[in-house]
Amino acid sequence: MAECCGSSRPKQAASSCCGGGGKNVLLYACSGGANVAEIADRAARRLMAEGKGTMFCLAGLGADIQGMVQTARDADLNLVLDGCPMDCAKKIFQRHGITNYTQAKVTDLGIEKVKGVRATDEQVAAAADAARAAIAKALMA
Repeated sequence: MAECCGSSRPKQAASSCCGGGGKNVLLYACSGGANVAEIADRAARRLMAEGKGTMFCLAGLGADIQGMVQTARDADLNLVLDGCPMDCAKKIFQRHGITNYTQAKVTDLGIEKVKGVRATDEQVAAAADAARAAIAKALMA
């Protein structure tokens, strides 16, 4: 996965993980139990379908799976899509000393965290827009 956008991969395969300009962008979404976690997950899947990056396993990083940690380190950019101010995904990256990430947070969009409530398509679209913007800004830096 670390060579996802390398020249050894067919162009079609590389497009499924590249956020633009041949960059290897990995997407990590909060998968908690509240609506904001569903929004984060669905937004990340939408970005993957658009070719903005590829989803990768946040649980693997949290479980200290060294190959997955190394893949995150090797990426050009990791998008951390957290659901709420707990910043669980961001804290996993910080614990591993991984700095090549940018964060988008669902509750920063004015969406309230509520358990037992389903995400709306409009909320997912807003989170995907914020994540797209975060990726674009980070890749320009």
